[in-house]
Amino acid sequence: MPIKFGRPLQRSVGFVPHTETEEAQPLDLTIRLRRNRRADWARRMVREHQVTTDDLIWPVFVMGGDNTRQPVPSMPSVERLSVDQVAREAVRAAELKIPCIALFPYTDPSLRDEHGSEALNPENLVCKAIRAIKKEVPDIGVLCDVALDPYTSHGHDGLMRDGEILNDETVAVLVRQAIVQAEAGCDIIAPSDMMDGRIGAIRQGLDRNGFTHISIMAYAAKYASAFYGPFRDAADSAPQFGDRRSYQMDSANAREALREVQLDLEEGADVVMVKPALAYLDVIRLVRDHFEVPVAAYNVSGEYSMVKAAAQKGWVEEKRIVLEILLGIQRAGAEIILTYHAKDAVRWLKS
Repeated sequence: MPIKFGRPLQRSVGFVPHTETEEAQPLDLTIRLRRNRRADWARRMVREHQVTTDDLIWPVFVMGGDNTRQPVPSMPSVERLSVDQVAREAVRAAELKIPCIALFPYTDPSLRDEHGSEALNPENLVCKAIRAIKKEVPDIGVLCDVALDPYTSHGHDGLMRDGEILNDETVAVLVRQAIVQAEAGCDIIAPSDMMDGRIGAIRQGLDRNGFTHISIMAYAAKYASAFYGPFRDAADSAPQFGDRRSYQMDSANAREALREVQLDLEEGADVVMVKPALAYLDVIRLVRDHFEVPVAAYNVSGEYSMVKAAAQKGWVEEKRIVLEILLGIQRAGAEIILTYHAKDAVRWLKS
């Protein structure tokens, strides 16, 4: 709703000196907005928005092996973790009160094929990680990405025929993938593929198999963005040819995001997501203004890596800029923020 201001107050502006010899007189101001900014306690008291630990989801990359931690060069401080190390980090996340972890696999190339078959394996990395996390910290939330790009040899989010992504055939596989993850103990299914109709199909599939309690966080407005580069390095999920513009949204479109969100909600989504965040704050605001549902935003890898690189150069103060970014995403309308900064942000927020 637009802010409605009352009738302007009548006030004298006093005397402003024009030369160094003239003495300045105090302005006769009825309203001084700086009063509420003068002290720290006052700023905290009137603060309109506040990011807390409860708002954050921490994305984690899972790889094979044991007791393995592999740095991601394009994402400073981010590592691929073997399943045992993921469970260890989940314990740490629970200690920090981070409510949820999002899992993304780094699948061995030998396990990838044109059909993404490994996505349906109950013993794949994601399923093993879910079980390991739940064994150590049963009460932490686990979010699972539903898409085929980490499992396909061609790197696309769906099945292909003659160079074209097949929508309906892909959706059938995604339903099976979601059920496999739910059986392993996942709490939130997050379809990121952008196939038409997949939210409704997954909701029906989960419900038919007794998983009515599992939430769906739809990547409702996921754009074909240049900000995903470091993530694709971490997950080794870049397309081997072409791009994803035929199924991810065009960056020029905002109204279309409202149609995507509405369809996903009608099909049974519990939470809707906008991805990326920083270049799409206007879209987050549009979604928030039009729908009374939980809204998530993904502070993606490119956004993360730019801050890290600038901080390493000494060009920005990392703590302040990260907290300002997260606050801006929240102020735009997102209650939930997926961010690789999560652990650092929690430490900074507590301090």
